[in-house]
Amino acid sequence: MESLKFDLHTIKAATHNFSRDNKLGEGGFGEVYKGKLEAGQEVAVKRLSKSSGQGVQEFKTEVLLIAKLQHKNLVKLLGFCFTSQEKILVYEYLQNSSLDKFLLDSRKKLSFDWQMRFKVIVGIARGLMYLHEDSRLKIIHRDLKPSNILLDDAMVPKISDFGLAKLFEVEETEGDTKRIVGTYGYMAPEYVMTGHFSTKSDIYSFGIIVLEIVSGQKNRLSGRPQLEETLLHRAWRLWDETNPLNLVDSTLDDKYPTEDVRKCIHVGLLCIQENATERPRMTTIVAALNGQSISLPMPRAPNFFGSNGVNAEMASVHYRLPIGGEIEYRQILNRHGSPCIYSGTNNITDLCPR
Repeated sequence: MESLKFDLHTIKAATHNFSRDNKLGEGGFGEVYKGKLEAGQEVAVKRLSKSSGQGVQEFKTEVLLIAKLQHKNLVKLLGFCFTSQEKILVYEYLQNSSLDKFLLDSRKKLSFDWQMRFKVIVGIARGLMYLHEDSRLKIIHRDLKPSNILLDDAMVPKISDFGLAKLFEVEETEGDTKRIVGTYGYMAPEYVMTGHFSTKSDIYSFGIIVLEIVSGQKNRLSGRPQLEETLLHRAWRLWDETNPLNLVDSTLDDKYPTEDVRKCIHVGLLCIQENATERPRMTTIVAALNGQSISLPMPRAPNFFGSNGVNAEMASVHYRLPIGGEIEYRQILNRHGSPCIYSGTNNITDLCPR
């Protein structure tokens, strides 16, 4: 670990004292800056804010985990700086920023062809398989989302941000927590409801990301007009109507292999199954995506689309957010006991679409 330490002076020099011109972005954890070391290597510097929800323990977790992990689909940690005033991580710099930029920026989306999208899906799957199956220690990420998938100049995806990750011995597979952390819209139902998490929690998040990449839409859960479908509801409806290709991003202009797209939608729907035991393992997912002869089961209708809200029961849950504060979300439990989780509305029929 000593060899990974950077002194604060070196980092300030690399980023021109955290110049605004060098700022790449910011989130609940703090800010990210582009820097150049004295030897000429470009780096990304993550400077945790003092109000960040990522405390000393999460910082240590991220340093220890990433320093030990070696896989082409995981971001490479170059070093860290820890002082009484600063908690800083130094990563390899990736030219294409993060996946969410390609989902949100209409200009970037035009260049995001199917070959690139499929490459990103397979790369994320391989990175997760390493974390879940092939690493010496089993690792559950717990905050997998497009902004935590970084892309290099060849559009190779690299999973980043391991501050919330949980480390397990090989024989361990799951755990529980009283502190629900993660990103709204990507957390598995069982984790939101009970604090129970496992590798299948990451697989749920992966399924959301797959459907987002195929459709070119984000899984936004709040502020929706009454009759607008969520991405997950639309994906299931089109699958059930045997028209899954209608989910595909129109910017692809029908330039894609239909079987690969069907397979990705199939995998995405299996990953978001309400019952965690019905979600496939990453080894199965990678094999299927690689074209191996794998018999995938048919997905079931996710239960949280089944309620019309008539017998819904209201509950309040507090989630600790990365910004360090807490916000109350309204949680709707349908008659199956499954969550329809939305915020910013009082209309139950908006929350559990037919």
